[in-house]
Parts: sequence; C-alpha cells; structure tokens
Amino acid sequence: MGKQSDEEVLDLALMAGHILLENGAEIYRVEETIDRICGYYGVNSENAFVLSNGIFLTAGSARESFFAKVQHIPVSGTHLNKVAAVNQLSREIVEGRHTIQDAYRILEEIRTMPGKKRWMQTLASGVGSAAFCIFFGGTFGDSLAAFAAGICLYLYVLWLSVPHLSKIVGNIGGGALVTVVCCLLYLMGVGENLNFMMIGTIMPLVPGVAFTNSIRDVADGDYISGSVRMLDALLVFFCIAIGVGIGFSLISLVPGSGTLQEMGQLAEGSGSGAMGDIEMFGQLAKEILSAVVGTVSFSVLFGVPREYYPYCGFIGGAGWLVYCLAELFLPGSGPCFVATAVVILLSRTAAVVKHCPVTIFLIAGIFPLVPGAGVYWTVYHIVMEELFLAVSTGYSAMKEAIAIVMGIVFVFELPQKLFVRMAGWLGSCDFKKRNR
Repeated sequence: MGKQSDEEVLDLALMAGHILLENGAEIYRVEETIDRICGYYGVNSENAFVLSNGIFLTAGSARESFFAKVQHIPVSGTHLNKVAAVNQLSREIVEGRHTIQDAYRILEEIRTMPGKKRWMQTLASGVGSAAFCIFFGGTFGDSLAAFAAGICLYLYVLWLSVPHLSKIVGNIGGGALVTVVCCLLYLMGVGENLNFMMIGTIMPLVPGVAFTNSIRDVADGDYISGSVRMLDALLVFFCIAIGVGIGFSLISLVPGSGTLQEMGQLAEGSGSGAMGDIEMFGQLAKEILSAVVGTVSFSVLFGVPREYYPYCGFIGGAGWLVYCLAELFLPGSGPCFVATAVVILLSRTAAVVKHCPVTIFLIAGIFPLVPGAGVYWTVYHIVMEELFLAVSTGYSAMKEAIAIVMGIVFVFELPQKLFVRMAGWLGSCDFKKRNR
C-alpha cells in the first residue's frame, strides 16, 4: 500500500480502538482489534500501546511509511452494544467482507449508535434496585421503596450528574440522594429494613465494570491500566460512602428522625431474624430470581444488546445458585471462587456460541458476586469512625474480592479450543451456522 493507504488503515484501526476503549472494553481487546485490522490491510509494522484513557499508535519500516498518533480518550460510560458491534466488524474485516471505506462508514454508524432510552435506563435502575434489595434479604415493602429510590437515583444520574457534575461530586450526590430518599420513605412507614433498601438502591452506582475490567487487565499483564481502574472503583465506593454520611447528616435535621449516630445504627441494625428450613428454601428461590432480574436490569444499564439478556440473566442466577450450594461444603471464600469460576465458564461458552465478546456476559453475570455491599460498608464504617467494624467488614470484602480475582485468572487460562468444543458439543445452531 501507499503512504495514504497506510495512514487510512491506521486511522481506521485507531478509530475502532477509540470506540472500544471509551465504551468499556478491556485493554487487550483494544490492542487485539487494532492489530487485527492493521494486519489484514497489510500494515505489519504497527505498534499499539493502550492505557485506560489513551492510545499510542505508531508504525513504520523500510517498506512502510512512518506514522505516529496519540489520542486521549475520556471514558464516557459503558455501552457494550458498541463493543460488540466493533468486535463483529473486526471479524468481518478479517473475513474480507469490507473495504477500508466501508469499514469507516460502519464505524461511524457504530460511533453514533444511540444508547438505551432514558426512560428504559431509569426503569431498569428501579427494577434492579428492587431486585437487589430482595437479593440481600429485603421484604416486598422494602423492594417497593428501593424501586422508588432507584427511579429517583437514575433521574438524578441522567439529568444532573452525568451532564453537569464531575465524577466525584456526582457519586457523592448519588450516595446522599439514596440515603435521604430511603430514610424519608422508611420514616413514612414504607419498608421495614433500611439497610436492605439502601444497599439495593446503591447497587446501580457500584462500579462493577471498573472492578471487573481491572481484574481482567491485571490478569493480562496490563498492570498500569488495571491499577488505575481498580483505584477508580475504590474512589467511587469512597465517594458513595461520603454521600451516605452526608445524607444521614441531612436526614437527622428532620424532626423526630434522630441524630447522625442513631440513623447509622438504624441502618445497621435493621434486618430479618432467624429462619427455618422452609423459609430458607423460599429465601434461596427469591435470591436466585432476584439475581436473574437484577442481572438483566443491569444489562440494560450497561448497554448489552437485548438478544443477550436471557443469557446474562441465566449466568447471574446460575452463579448465585452455585455460590449458595458451595456454602454447604466449602468454608471462607471458597464458594465465591467456585461461583466465579462457573460464571466465567458460562460466559466464555456463551461468547463462543454467540460469537461476541465475553465481556457482554461477564460484567452483568458476575455482578451478584461482586462484594459491593461489603466494600461500601467498610468505607461507611470508616466515615462513621467505627474502625473495628471497618476492619472486620473490609477483611471479609477483601477475601471475596481475592476469590473473584483468582476465579477469573484461573478460568481465563483455559484454552479457547476447549470452549469451542464445548459449544459444538452443546449443538448450538448459531455456532454451527457461523462456522460453516
């Protein structure tokens, strides 16, 4: 190719990487996509260095023209439908189905692809909050309160936080809003367990994408990007906890609500008592169903294509079922490790069957296992100056997080051929059609 063609190829690859990175893709997927596009169009001297918010792309040799470009890419949110679309395009390019001009046109269509409608995201936030409220042990009344608070939360996120506030201020405001709304509903007699109401409503703010991708990046050797994303996740947790403390301070000003310390004790002390065997079985069924509903709801928030919703829900519910069963036999963080391994196995199999990125299924499916509540309460206890409780809950959350990390690392070491054979053994019509 000539100089102009080489630059067109590199600009095309850079544009594809830009769309992937700003919409929640892993570092290795961005680099792999750039390599795949450049390699097919004949630019073999390409070198891409990708960080969590930037791409450095160079090329040049005795036979190829020199090229260098750097792009700063602010992460705008998680839109996995765009990640899936770019991934599919790169496969089609390798199959020889698109010229450079065609690929440019399709990438532009992907870049301008509309996300989920605001009313759909708001409803998904409410349903997901209600589902996770039940998941953590709340009652039907608690879930109604969480549903209302989740609606209020995403109205705030979509119309105020994202367009007008910084990430730190937006998350602090979200934590405060959740606390004020849940406490007011509780004081008005809506709901019985304030802690479950609050944790369920906070779940849409939990940075599950940053947490999961940070583990994937570290496992792939991208330590800088993994560390940055993990720091981002911890910062979000801390901001949420600060917001909760501010919310309790505000609600304590309401006559009859009590002091800040009393409101904190109310949030920690409310909950259900001991249950019999039949009640425990019913609770398990509710937890699995709420995990399915919550996973599907968060799939909407993450921009997962709608045809994958059933797979995400199944993987989320299966992961929690395995976790509960493993608790009967394994101590400590063993159940979390086993459940994570099952979620990754199912996600990788579904990715092969549907010929799409594993991220589509992994991020939403693993969400019931992410110790969001544990990390949140750890930082909350620090804010409330309850250091003993902070150490206790923080240690438990850290063990769960390490178990998730080990589960992801070990299962991703399994060869891709294993999942290809597994998909073939399952007799997937879609897989056979795509590989004829």
